[in-house]
Amino acid sequence: MTQMLPPPYVPARELTPLLRSAGHAALSPAGLSELSGVALDELQALAPSWNDLAPDAYLRDGGRYRRRRHSCFVLEGDLVTQAPHRAHWQPVEYNALHGGLERWFEPMDPVVVGRDAWPRLLRSLGAVCSSVKGARPWFVEAHQFRIDTTDGIGRPTPEGAHRDGVDFVAVILVGRAGIKGGETRVFEAAGPSGIRFTMSEPWTTLLLDDERVIHESTPIQPTDAGGHRDTLVLTFRAGGFQGPA
Repeated sequence: MTQMLPPPYVPARELTPLLRSAGHAALSPAGLSELSGVALDELQALAPSWNDLAPDAYLRDGGRYRRRRHSCFVLEGDLVTQAPHRAHWQPVEYNALHGGLERWFEPMDPVVVGRDAWPRLLRSLGAVCSSVKGARPWFVEAHQFRIDTTDGIGRPTPEGAHRDGVDFVAVILVGRAGIKGGETRVFEAAGPSGIRFTMSEPWTTLLLDDERVIHESTPIQPTDAGGHRDTLVLTFRAGGFQGPA
């Protein structure tokens, strides 16, 4: 098996400076706990909801390997408000495979959203976004993903290396079991530099300045029955949610 490269973790106090200088930064689970003020057992209490995600009916590659839920929130300072349920939409320029399509997914479980850990997590990451680009309301889309090996191979990013058309992206590993692969790759959008590593510890977090970097995760393959990879992806956008013109 190919050796897994560890993420380049930085202390929570260095997250904002590195995000400013490099456009990406990774936090260990302990670092995310320190940043958010949420204990790891509180974060882990969210994880069982990944066992109850509906199949993604919009995969244009014909695959059956992705399950997901999606909800939207508005973050204004310390106030976190869940927005009315809406479709997820991206322009073709950012997602050549699924762009231009209104995709309606099941919303997140109210029990998950109602846990005290949830708004604290959003507020802490929103504060980092504001520290880089200035305080403002952030329009947050939350995606719960499970990529499994039903088809023998699962593709976390079937659209390939991409940007999301937002200001910031947080990719948080919730868990992985019975798989190999799933390497994270981050590249400069306007340069030759890049890094690659594998997120293996639950609640490892990668923060990305979406304007400056592109990212992808490589396919996964099973090593045991029921192999899967669970992530929480949060996108932060100023000015409003993405939607058709």
